[in-house]
Amino acid sequence: MAKKTARKPGPKKPGMIRRLSMWLRRWVRRVILGGVVLVLVLLFALKFINPPTTYTIWSETRRLGEVDRQWFPIEEIAPHAVRSIVAAEDANFCLHWGFDMAAIRTALEDGGARGASTLSQQTVKNVFLWQGRSWPRKAMEAVLTPMSELMWSKRRILELYMNIAEFDEGVFGIDAASHHYFDTSPSKLSRTQAARLAMVLPNPKGRSASKPTANQRKRAERIADGAATIKADGRSECFED
Repeated sequence: MAKKTARKPGPKKPGMIRRLSMWLRRWVRRVILGGVVLVLVLLFALKFINPPTTYTIWSETRRLGEVDRQWFPIEEIAPHAVRSIVAAEDANFCLHWGFDMAAIRTALEDGGARGASTLSQQTVKNVFLWQGRSWPRKAMEAVLTPMSELMWSKRRILELYMNIAEFDEGVFGIDAASHHYFDTSPSKLSRTQAARLAMVLPNPKGRSASKPTANQRKRAERIADGAATIKADGRSECFED
């Protein structure tokens, strides 16, 4: 009589821990993919739609009760005012893809004493993120900056920045700042006024465009000279009409 061959046990079904691990991995992938899609949609939308608010504007509105902010299209801003912002904050704005590697190297050599954030990085921070220094924020900024450079034109980046940057406590955007400091429109800013507005960045709560100190006046004069320089040497071509 033939002996019966013993059956090999079939593959064991995944246990509860394994099933949970697989479920978590699937949901993590979905969340990451959903986050990427959401960011891409927002970046695309902001090519055409002006952001109604930002986290900083919202938080300052809660703290102060109200803020002063009106959107002003870049084509109506005095060109020397746009160049002054670039000269003050990121003179090589037209030459990089979101990160100024030369400025980063210089900042590292100086032990981090000086900042190296480009206008693209500052715009991403102001539009999507929060103020203050932290590694999570810097990591998100590092991811979003090249994406914004791919999606937005240099001119659009500047338009966003100039309309959401803080120029004094509760004063956001160049239109509110022009009226707040000089009782005029961004289209009518003089070269000196434009340079002094740019001078208050990135420390608007510690500087005044209308009542600058002697050192602040000198910095504004250097900014005005820098604005003329980037026009002369072509470093303003990427955002000029």
